[in-house]
Amino acid sequence: MTLPSVDRLNAAICAIAATRDRAAFQIVFDHFAPRVKSYLVRLGASAPLAEDLAQEALLTVWRKAALFDPARASASTWIFTIARNLRIDAIRRERRPDLDPNDPSLQPEAERDAGDSLDWGKAEDRLRTALAALPKEQAEIISLSFLAEKPHSAIAAELGLPLGTVKSRIRLAMARLRLALGDSP
Repeated sequence: MTLPSVDRLNAAICAIAATRDRAAFQIVFDHFAPRVKSYLVRLGASAPLAEDLAQEALLTVWRKAALFDPARASASTWIFTIARNLRIDAIRRERRPDLDPNDPSLQPEAERDAGDSLDWGKAEDRLRTALAALPKEQAEIISLSFLAEKPHSAIAAELGLPLGTVKSRIRLAMARLRLALGDSP
């Protein structure tokens, strides 16, 4: 069996792009399928995965033959690049953990009982009172930082203050809130 020339392989892919030439695809498939599979095994894929990825690579050649440009790369370079990218995608899929249905972050929040709601209401009232007792400039910065969720640099720009002043006011306000709420520092 003689190997097809580079020009013949390039022409075969161009024929696939132009007319969906099955005979041209057969030439490309027969030549590249075993080579791509061996390449993928050398990249660390198991034999069954390498077989699947090789077939997927050649299916991609069939579907995207119009994207092939023989002036930019040879058929082998283009096909092996497709195969390498598919292998990288497979590695990424392997490394991505499956979702754990028992993960607490995926569970809906449990309903609070009436006693907890009262406790939360009292804590909220205490927090509102403590916030109202803060100096105006500290309360404004706490509101922008925690309620509006603005970064410190944005607060500094908005209020025309140095960044250090914003951080100092936040630190002082948090210390006052801890003291007012009875939390230890």
